[in-house]
Amino acid sequence: MRAKLLAVLVALIAGVALVSAQARKTLDIYVVDVEGGNATLFVTPAGESVLIDAGNGGAGAARDAARIFDAVKDAGLTQIDHHITTHWHGDHFGGLEELAKLVPTRAYYDHGDTVQPQPASTEFLQKVYPQLTAKAKRVIVKPGDRIPIKGLDWRIVTARGQVIQSNVPGGGQRNPYCATFKPQDPDPTENAMSVGSWIRFGEFRVAHPGDLTWNKEGELMCPTNRLGTVDLLIVGHHGQPVSNSEVIVHALAPRVSIMNNGTRKGGQPPAMQVILNSPGLEDVWQSHFSLLSGTEYTVPGMFIGNHYDDEPAALPKAAWTPPPQGQQAPPAPAHNGKAFWFKVSAQQDGTFTVTNQRNNFTKTYRVGE
Repeated sequence: MRAKLLAVLVALIAGVALVSAQARKTLDIYVVDVEGGNATLFVTPAGESVLIDAGNGGAGAARDAARIFDAVKDAGLTQIDHHITTHWHGDHFGGLEELAKLVPTRAYYDHGDTVQPQPASTEFLQKVYPQLTAKAKRVIVKPGDRIPIKGLDWRIVTARGQVIQSNVPGGGQRNPYCATFKPQDPDPTENAMSVGSWIRFGEFRVAHPGDLTWNKEGELMCPTNRLGTVDLLIVGHHGQPVSNSEVIVHALAPRVSIMNNGTRKGGQPPAMQVILNSPGLEDVWQSHFSLLSGTEYTVPGMFIGNHYDDEPAALPKAAWTPPPQGQQAPPAPAHNGKAFWFKVSAQQDGTFTVTNQRNNFTKTYRVGE
């Protein structure tokens, strides 16, 4: 009897997922709030899925995995078909082990072993990741590779410090921002190794650079803009100014940018000036109000996804000033309750809608408007 009930339950769940997939006509993208980490879930009209990154580790692992799983359930999925780890920093791979307890993943993609060994990443890569990939498959990607997804053209444009050498469809124009681009100090960290993706669904285009940093942005986008323009930019590196140069942000000219920042991570004024001044930009959506920019360099509240716990009635106009170097900063404002995502629903003609789950504010971006 118990076995029959279990079989019926499994069939019902599968039926719900099938109906959801059949009813979906859009490419749906969930930008999940994982407190200044990254978790971006793509679901095709056929119900095939790609998750880029899995949020934080440590004390935040179970929290972030649960938030991602909420999006998985909302999309009617019973598995994740493809998981891309952009790089081996804890706010990007940290929730993978906990997430695997909630939903199976069929294939894992990454840039190879870490170039910046740290205790958490070393333990994960030596002990946990082999167990996860043993039940699925692991693919080490390089620029130019494609992720096999029906209905999408998904191309890897950066990985392990290398950049794509050919142009994606619509790319190849001279990049005028290269003339004033000035390299910064070399970045030896995992950020520069980020797996970056370019995705096309009909006429709708998305760029997701991971945490790619300044110099690698220049290598990718100069002397020619290999990626062309996009409709949606998932803002690189949480909106921090060690990334987000004009050479990539302005050249991509997104209609909409979505920033997966935290209350005190990303969104600093230098980066916001670049992002908000991007040619053709219509709106920026932020996962959190950034204390690093204050209201001076932020977006209206309807475009902000989450509050933090015990938030004051009036938020500061000026940017928060960190204590002098060597002094311990107070902990960032906490947000461990209900978290809200941004959901993008894109049509093949390039029209797309963004919805803020927190307040149900929705805006549609139509072709030619």
